[in-house]
Amino acid sequence: MFAPLLKKLFGSKNEREVKRMLKTVQNVNAFEEQMVALSDDQLRAKTEEFKARIAKGETLDKLLPEAFAVAREAGKRVMGMRHFDVQLVGGMTLHEGKIAEMRTGEGKTLVATLGVYLNALSGKGVHVVTVNDYLARRDANWMRPLYEFLGLTVGVVTPFQPPEEKRQAYAA
Repeated sequence: MFAPLLKKLFGSKNEREVKRMLKTVQNVNAFEEQMVALSDDQLRAKTEEFKARIAKGETLDKLLPEAFAVAREAGKRVMGMRHFDVQLVGGMTLHEGKIAEMRTGEGKTLVATLGVYLNALSGKGVHVVTVNDYLARRDANWMRPLYEFLGLTVGVVTPFQPPEEKRQAYAA
């Protein structure tokens, strides 16, 4: 009886989540001018700066707005692709361990770069799982220039690889 009224007043759970994340998107956007002004070397150096800040106790959640701004600017420079605000929301969703449904052409591969970059800063490694070997290779190779610009390494693991190749890929 009250559920429809409450939903009308406060929105659905998903609507509330998106609203919460849009506040963080504003924080990411606030860094954009600063990131644009950096040279490529200065932008690349942000990765080591972030790692040092994590070593001193800063959390990934605290770093998220600035790290996403770095990844966005790097994507623009290296790939010619700038993450849209809705893609930033997708990156936050992945970082929080949730899933988001996106249609073909909405930028799933680019969205993944945000969560990958942020979580790789912890030094623990990040694994991106996709539905088949072809997409795994394609997406890894497609985004490799962006990841490498940001100081990350890339490997692809497929079922029929020799064990040594798998070890190397997992070490990336």
